[in-house]
Amino acid sequence: MWLGTLPKLRVLSLRSNKLHGPIRTLGSENIFNELRMLDISSNAFTENLPMSLFQHLKAMRAIDQTINAASEEGDEYYQDTVTLVTKGLELEVVKILFLYTTIDLSNNKFEGHIPSIMGDLIALRVLNLSHNGLEGHIPSSVGSLSLVESLDLSSNHLVGEIPAQFASLTSLEVINLSYNHLEGCIPQGTQLQTFESNAYEGNDGLRGLPVSKGCGSYDNDSESEKIDTGSELDKESDFEFLNDFWKAALMGYGSGVCIGLSIIYFMFSTGNPRWLARIIVELEHKIMMGRRKKRQRKRQRQYRRQRQSRT
Repeated sequence: MWLGTLPKLRVLSLRSNKLHGPIRTLGSENIFNELRMLDISSNAFTENLPMSLFQHLKAMRAIDQTINAASEEGDEYYQDTVTLVTKGLELEVVKILFLYTTIDLSNNKFEGHIPSIMGDLIALRVLNLSHNGLEGHIPSSVGSLSLVESLDLSSNHLVGEIPAQFASLTSLEVINLSYNHLEGCIPQGTQLQTFESNAYEGNDGLRGLPVSKGCGSYDNDSESEKIDTGSELDKESDFEFLNDFWKAALMGYGSGVCIGLSIIYFMFSTGNPRWLARIIVELEHKIMMGRRKKRQRKRQRQYRRQRQSRT
């Protein structure tokens, strides 16, 4: 691959062509050292993901190196227009930030496992491997991508559980794991519960918010749930009641809150507060979803203003 020998190549976009076959790389270690944006999506590449290529992407493997390179050049933006698929949207970006590192291998015919070496590309902001034939487990090393903002692994044949290490992806704004064969609990107590349920749809084995109500410590025994169907319906109606009740109680400030706390004390004194814990988790989920939507709308407005100011 002679392209890899270009010493200052930082952006490689071959998207939406008719390229096909496996990807082969040269034996040399000095290829694609400066590459920060790789887009070969919507072609017909086959066989396994090019692990040998990932080993050469030095600019994506060190955050400090990427920052220093930008400051030495004195130019923090690419001058040319770049088309990106990020956060579920296809965007034509003008003067994209020099530090923005992406890999898009979507809409090909890649197969095999996701190599664990992907976790070494710690400068990545966008990773899109969707719509391929990838199989096996999601490597836990992907949880090391602390800067990743958009992660799309949808429409593959991935199995197993979502790695617990995903809880550390605090920069994540968009995730799509839909239409695989994932199972088990979505990691609890993290922002993974704040995404829309369609980010996980098509995985019949997944449990927990936002896909289903219960998982882990809040999940009742499956047999008792089948028997106690009537009780579950009562709890759902109780949830609706509490939701409306607290709106009214908070409008009444002191007196309303006192009455509400008295009712909660009575509920806990019955000796079975498990369902109340579920209600609290669901209320928290609704609040976090609302906050996330507000932040996304704010970012979109800021992006439009920046784009208008540059044109």
